[in-house]
Amino acid sequence: MKIRTGRLEKEMTDEAAVYTSSLEFDRFIFDADIRCNYAHTSMLKAQGIIDSEIADKILDALDKLSEEGFDALEFDHSVEDVHMAVENYVTKLVGPEAGFMHTAKSRNDQVATDIRLLLRDRISEIQIAILEFIEGILELAKEHKETVMIGYTHLQHAQPITLAHHLMAHAQALKRDYQRLDDTYKRVNLNPLGSAAMATTSFPIDRELTTRLLGFDDYLENSMDGVSSRDHIAEAVFDLTALCTTLSKICEELVLWSTYEFGIVSMADEYSSTSSIMPQKKNPDVAEVARSKCAIVNGELMTILTILKAIPYTYNRDLQEITPHLWNACDVAYDTLKITNHMLLTVTFNTERCLELAGANFATATDLADIMVRERKIPFRTAHKIVGRIVNEAVAEGLNPSEIDGAYVDNVADELGFDKLNLDDDLIHNALNPIENVKIRNVPGGPSPEMVQLAIDNMNIFLDVEFEKQGI
Repeated sequence: MKIRTGRLEKEMTDEAAVYTSSLEFDRFIFDADIRCNYAHTSMLKAQGIIDSEIADKILDALDKLSEEGFDALEFDHSVEDVHMAVENYVTKLVGPEAGFMHTAKSRNDQVATDIRLLLRDRISEIQIAILEFIEGILELAKEHKETVMIGYTHLQHAQPITLAHHLMAHAQALKRDYQRLDDTYKRVNLNPLGSAAMATTSFPIDRELTTRLLGFDDYLENSMDGVSSRDHIAEAVFDLTALCTTLSKICEELVLWSTYEFGIVSMADEYSSTSSIMPQKKNPDVAEVARSKCAIVNGELMTILTILKAIPYTYNRDLQEITPHLWNACDVAYDTLKITNHMLLTVTFNTERCLELAGANFATATDLADIMVRERKIPFRTAHKIVGRIVNEAVAEGLNPSEIDGAYVDNVADELGFDKLNLDDDLIHNALNPIENVKIRNVPGGPSPEMVQLAIDNMNIFLDVEFEKQGI
């Protein structure tokens, strides 16, 4: 059924109709479109703008369509989008009076509303998955508060930490990813319905009523902005790129740590594959694919920003091309989040290898310098120079950190023209012992078991509040 035939004498060609149609992606907003029409029609009825009996027939038809689902709609090349398909369906049941459903409403404010309704649902879905991932990380961290490993800067051995401390770094990043989405949600959850085409309407509509019916926090106060604003989409997809950056880091570490050279983790078989020719291989394929899929979300953000950058007010058909990229970004981010969660929480950690790496390569050297400052009151840069020379000579001589004693330290200090330090051997050995080294870093934010437990406790408080807010 052709609804809009008054202005045009000729129909759009099949080629042009297919090219400009959004039907392929309108399935996403089908439920939201029914909710939007239902709220608008209910408001028209309440305001006496349309007859109550007609409104009830329209609402009954919308209920029926909601039960039957998207496949109940009929499409041909003349049906540009889901909004027309829904109106056709209602018209088929109600007759021409179904046209009252479109009173004081345009497809412009309707699609803007639909997108916001669905996007806020997708944001909540992703937020819940983030909270579940953090919850899993906390459980894993509690098991490894005493598991000493090496931390890296520049991908070189830096200082000893615990595995729990490393895991909690990812938990903190995920918390910020959650909070970014939480903040964006405030700008998504605003009602454009009532903006009509771009200049509102002369009918006495009640925008506060539709805002309440659709669960929005407020309505948008400028009708031009209401129909054309899509910055909340760009913002949401930026949040997803930040989330995917966090996930990609996790995947990158799993790929590195599962190599023979690192030997820190063994990937679960369920998230690995083998070679078609080399039978000994166990490849971290899922982590690699997840790492690459994160780039898709980055690309979707660039596409959305590029479409938006040169569009004048108000509605332009270009905006139609943004939503497929939004839904794809949501899908990829959500799927990658879930698979990374399951993959990380099923790895097996080689705790002996972790400790071995932590004790190698003089990663504890900073604390030897700190002891010199504390015990002998020398400037840190002087201590840094002495310890740097100690490491240089010890490596050249093939010595382990455990073989460094007070006499060795004094010889190096003397070579550099400094006074002998006369440090106790036990003091030096404790400073260079990775286990003891971690324990003394008992500063908030540090890797000691006590401080990691404090971080876990604080994160659990955050989870309790946010799970409750999400209704879980």
